[in-house]
Amino acid sequence: MASSKKLDAKIPDGQLEQKWSKYKSTVHLVNPANKRSLEVLVIGSGLAGSSAAASLAEMGYKVKVFCFQDSPRRAHSIAAQGGINAAKNYQNDGDSVYRLFYDTIKGGDYRSREGNVHRLAEVSSHIIDQCVAQGVPFAREYGGLLSNRSFGGTQVQRTFYAAGQTGQQLLLGAYSALQRQVGMGAVKLLARHEMLDIVNIDGKCRGIIARDLVSGKLERHFGHAVLLCTGGYGNVFFLSTNAMGCNVTAAWKAHKKGAFFGNPCYTQIHPTCIPVSGEHQSKLTLMSESLRNDGRIWVPKKKEDAQAIASGKMNPNDLKEDDRDYYLERRYPAFGNLVPRDVASRAAKERCDSGFGVNATGQAVYLDFAFNMKYKYGKTEATKKGIENPTEEQLTEFGQAVIKEKYGNLFDMYEQITGVNPYKNPMMIYPAVHYTMGGLWVDYHLMTTVPGLYALGEANFSDHGANRLGASALMQGLADGYFVIPYTIGEYLADEIRTKSIPTENEEFVKAEQEVENRINKLLNIKGTKSVDHFHKRLGKVMWDKCGMARNAEGLKWAIEEIRKIRAEFWADVRVPGSANEFNPELEKAGRVADFIELGELMCKDALHRNESCGGHFREEYQTEEGEANRDDEKFAYVAAWEMKEVGEWELNKEELKFENIKIAARSYK
Repeated sequence: MASSKKLDAKIPDGQLEQKWSKYKSTVHLVNPANKRSLEVLVIGSGLAGSSAAASLAEMGYKVKVFCFQDSPRRAHSIAAQGGINAAKNYQNDGDSVYRLFYDTIKGGDYRSREGNVHRLAEVSSHIIDQCVAQGVPFAREYGGLLSNRSFGGTQVQRTFYAAGQTGQQLLLGAYSALQRQVGMGAVKLLARHEMLDIVNIDGKCRGIIARDLVSGKLERHFGHAVLLCTGGYGNVFFLSTNAMGCNVTAAWKAHKKGAFFGNPCYTQIHPTCIPVSGEHQSKLTLMSESLRNDGRIWVPKKKEDAQAIASGKMNPNDLKEDDRDYYLERRYPAFGNLVPRDVASRAAKERCDSGFGVNATGQAVYLDFAFNMKYKYGKTEATKKGIENPTEEQLTEFGQAVIKEKYGNLFDMYEQITGVNPYKNPMMIYPAVHYTMGGLWVDYHLMTTVPGLYALGEANFSDHGANRLGASALMQGLADGYFVIPYTIGEYLADEIRTKSIPTENEEFVKAEQEVENRINKLLNIKGTKSVDHFHKRLGKVMWDKCGMARNAEGLKWAIEEIRKIRAEFWADVRVPGSANEFNPELEKAGRVADFIELGELMCKDALHRNESCGGHFREEYQTEEGEANRDDEKFAYVAAWEMKEVGEWELNKEELKFENIKIAARSYK
């Protein structure tokens, strides 16, 4: 299989371990004096956006940052709880750059680039040093070293964390670096601004059209380069762990202007979310994967016990150990409760589909801390206190204090949402949409197929393949922003130093703004009978049922036709109140849902063409006798990069994945 001639990944030659070092030593540079005349637009202010903007401004570039929130501190990166991976081997348990590289390739089911993933593993340790220097309060051991814990898909402890709010603390560090540059005048920050289109001039991205969300005014902004750091598109499913404002609009507008979309069907389902409770919900809440370090996942062995618990006739604490099925420990003894997210999610679905679910809907399993609370932590604390024969009550009391220190805010969050005390009763969890591995296709430089347009963090098709390992999202976002783009953007901008700032009166800017205005007016003038949420919920149900944890050809074909019907009905019958020239959240939402509808069709099309199961893409027709994903490396070891011809029509371009340093094999966690 050969890669499409339209795609050039630009992976450097040479040994894997030397590619990034050699690249940094030979890449074109921009003279410090010239950097002051080059303008960079950064769209999004999460970890990737804030770190990139702060780094580029520190280097001397003129930077503008756009975010639709009222402050960069409200970016969705703040929601990441469990931790950030880095190959520092503080635990002396055998970790290394190569092992992080290997775990990431294997965890992604051999559907990611070796060159990109090894670079990610290389720079991971530098991220921790950078964040410590910024004052990020990582947890520490008694002796002062930074503490680590385990996450799914690994057999080492490499995840650095700050209690259950790692994303928040990392974002505050990046935000501080960004605000320093804002204060110095090196960065202009435009909050409450949403990018609604990119502007291409002579084949290169030269700026954006943004809308001031407070006044409704459309604005034109020139840039020698544009960086999209706008996160993922999990909200295409309506219910997800993403913040309600998370959307695909920036990436989708770029896609419609020539940026290929890579692997759109690769969606990560997170196994430890609070189950759906009813139609009233607009989002789901994630319980951090870090909880799987100490929580054991189980369901009753007998269906009658599951039914008794679900109906409230039995307390789960009364069920004897012998009557509990710790199914992950049973099926995957080598990794147990710390199997990768896609494996854990499918296992939970299988148990619930078989009738062992423990809540009223039958869509929940237990995450139970009682055993480790008593016999791992309680016993240790009793020994430290000199108590030789502690009572069960003492073990519980001592262990609860340790668990509270490690995970207290997560336990409090669970109780506030469910009304159940997780110290006394096991948590109920069920898989939910969390992260999207697909995104804009980028080369080694993080540039899309549109010259001058880059995508960082979750906005690109990423380094994670078909499944992301836990705690790698924060790692990738900061790696791209702090340590990759500051080098790679110079390769492009070195040839742009003679390009003067293009006036925004240029006809391409005028044309792009007019297209945006026309689309807004079209939405407002439909004056239909259905709300935006009506269509979003319909789309989300189709996507979850037919393109969620499990897919099949028949369901995907039906979904494509159904989504086309939803799109036609949306543009004929949606009602968007208010006007364009005011603060209008319903108008914002309408534009985003329109993009989700178009994206949903492409996701189903991508899932339909990929006749294999890999990672989070589980085609029911392609599974082993044991119900595991069955890859087809001979036919599908490639990145699917889709080029839009017109709405509803795409051309598939393939980037062949070559494995020269890792032997591709069946993925096993048993």
